[in-house]
Amino acid sequence: MVAQVTNSLVKCLLILIGLVSVILNIVLICLNSNRLPKCQLQPQESIVVNHTDNSLIFADLTPLEYKSVRDYMWGQADLKISHSATARPSENFIFLIDLLLPKKAEALSYLDAKGPKPPREATVVVFFGEHGYLKEYVVGPLSGNMQHHDVTREKYKVDSLPFTARPVTVGEYVQLFTFLYSEVFRKIETELRESFGYIPNKRNLNGFEGMPRGVKAGDRKTWISFFRDYSGMYIHPVGFEVLINHENKNSSIWSVEKLLYNGKYFSSINEFKRSYAAGTLKKIVFKDISNYASLKPRSRPTGLGPQQYYVQGKRFSVKKNQVIYLDWNFAFGLSSLTGMRVFDIRFKGERIAYELSVQEAMSVYGSVTPGMFLTKFLDSSIGIGRFAHELVRGIDCPYLATYIDVYRYIDTNVTQRFRNAICVFEHDTGRPLRRHFSDFFQNSYGGLANSALYFRTITAIGNYDYIWDFIFYQSGSVEARVHATGYISSSFNVDGSLKYGHQVAENVIGNIHTHFVNFKVDLDILGVKNVFQTKDMVYEEAPLPWMTQRKAKIPRLVEKQVKTEREGALRHDHKIPRYLHVASNQTNRWGHQRSYKLQVVSFAGEHLPESEPEERSMSWARYKVAITKHKDEEQTSSSLYSQNYMWDPVVDFSKYIEDNEVIENEDLVAWVTAGFLHIPHAEDIPNTVTVGNGGGVLLRPHNYFDEDPSIHSPDGVYFKPGSETDCEFNKIACLDKDLCSPSLDPFTYHGFEGVIRFEE
Repeated sequence: MVAQVTNSLVKCLLILIGLVSVILNIVLICLNSNRLPKCQLQPQESIVVNHTDNSLIFADLTPLEYKSVRDYMWGQADLKISHSATARPSENFIFLIDLLLPKKAEALSYLDAKGPKPPREATVVVFFGEHGYLKEYVVGPLSGNMQHHDVTREKYKVDSLPFTARPVTVGEYVQLFTFLYSEVFRKIETELRESFGYIPNKRNLNGFEGMPRGVKAGDRKTWISFFRDYSGMYIHPVGFEVLINHENKNSSIWSVEKLLYNGKYFSSINEFKRSYAAGTLKKIVFKDISNYASLKPRSRPTGLGPQQYYVQGKRFSVKKNQVIYLDWNFAFGLSSLTGMRVFDIRFKGERIAYELSVQEAMSVYGSVTPGMFLTKFLDSSIGIGRFAHELVRGIDCPYLATYIDVYRYIDTNVTQRFRNAICVFEHDTGRPLRRHFSDFFQNSYGGLANSALYFRTITAIGNYDYIWDFIFYQSGSVEARVHATGYISSSFNVDGSLKYGHQVAENVIGNIHTHFVNFKVDLDILGVKNVFQTKDMVYEEAPLPWMTQRKAKIPRLVEKQVKTEREGALRHDHKIPRYLHVASNQTNRWGHQRSYKLQVVSFAGEHLPESEPEERSMSWARYKVAITKHKDEEQTSSSLYSQNYMWDPVVDFSKYIEDNEVIENEDLVAWVTAGFLHIPHAEDIPNTVTVGNGGGVLLRPHNYFDEDPSIHSPDGVYFKPGSETDCEFNKIACLDKDLCSPSLDPFTYHGFEGVIRFEE
């Protein structure tokens, strides 16, 4: 009893002490509150946000719209569409549902002239395994009584598309993996264990496909290379490859046509087993190794790098599918096939471009082994946007970026949500957009930090990760840019391999390959009646006007207006004028045609020779820039079917140019190709860095304005001797006070102390 009373008294005493401590702290805070610095930061007055719903004509389909289209198509009894996510090739299957973009004329009428709103419609791709062909449908209107109609002939001039042109679905992959385990692995389990350490369900081998799947139209024969079952498997080849014939819809008829083991080919599994048992081949002996492909840091992380935040709040706004940033606004979407795209891009209220979009990403590989020998990847056939997954805060994008969810329906039976797959952020590039220190006369400093808006997604397509950026600068420029990271593709080192790459690990060759990326740039400079112009320089010999007997070579401007599509198709292997402009016939204050310049940033390798049968499926890559007259039916430079039907593609971009239409005073589209050559090296292990591995195109105003519009930026800084710390035109001078940060040193500037003075 005494012990209980004692414990109660102790508890009461502790509670009393705690209450006294809290009260004392509150009193101290109140007494000292007047001594604490007070921050005066307010949201910037220049930020005006006025969102509209006009952008919704370009918005991706909503989850409800995807479901309603799927249910409608499932409800068409005559189509007999399977509801399974892993439908077999012999079944009918909805592979894709995606937004059907409005016709441009209808969209512009709605956006600019208060015309009727274009109806919301969807494109639906159906694989008819029962009949052995492919078809495309348009379903709509999505807001009313839906109907469907077959548009295959309208789009492709044929009643149906070849069945072997289809991508491999999840359902077909299930059958492929089943076939490999039952018809390959089980029959050579001993050989696989001795050579590669293969133990079923414990230490597996992972496959990686070469594409295209054959050497002629109608083929569906895939070389599959095998790799250790490690993270980053792509740089762990084991030296074993098989060729599977899976042309038939019935997987029981599939067959193994070839095997490759340590550089030696075999026509059947039995032939390989006999050779292995007889010792007439050079055996690979399994050796357990550490995973040099792992991205787990080799040293324990010790801290955080620099982070960014918005001192006065975000200066951009995202609502539905519209972004507003300072003088910019645009609509956006993410196509499952082609990836990131923006529409109705306006600066200071004037439309600069109707569409800026990714079209295709292509790689051509070189190797002595078959898995990479003929490989030419066309990623939109797999789905570029399909592989845009959630972005990691603080690494893929700044921590405080705005993140956007996306929804898509591709190779599935339900609408899929991908959280935070797009990010939007303002970023100081760390390099001034412009500046000048006036040393000789009128001493002063004027400058502007290069703060720009980034619209980003990242797509992880197999081994490669592509970082896609659309960047909006305060000078009125827009940049479309891609950087590559992820893992290189590799092959097992056999005789002759070093002609096609470098050794990057034991028995591992990093294979040489190209990267080409195609962008669609539909510029509308003060309307849709534009011209294409080129500018460059030549050295011209001219006499000195004040000393005519003396001559000098000086650069002279050379200008030309391009008249036809063929003339406007500028090939990579030709000398190209350095300045390429889409221009209006309207002039600026100084009498020059208002225009935007296309500036391509590229380190591309050679394009595949046109003599190669697969080249027509990637004919867009012949051209650094190609200018065509806008047509709604020429919506994309590639197609879903290009990868698996390269030899007779349903979309051959070169046909857009062959009709050689006039491009003077027309609605023009620029198709821009950039890229880089990748010769893998030791520093690509564990994986490739983004530095130096990328390309893109800059859209820059050229006589579009009367002066640089960034002179009106709210970020401008200007001061003279004696006014260095005046905050009126130098907000940075008061940054330490505004932030109330003890870690920031006060702003100082002593640059005028060393200026040149000419007075005695």
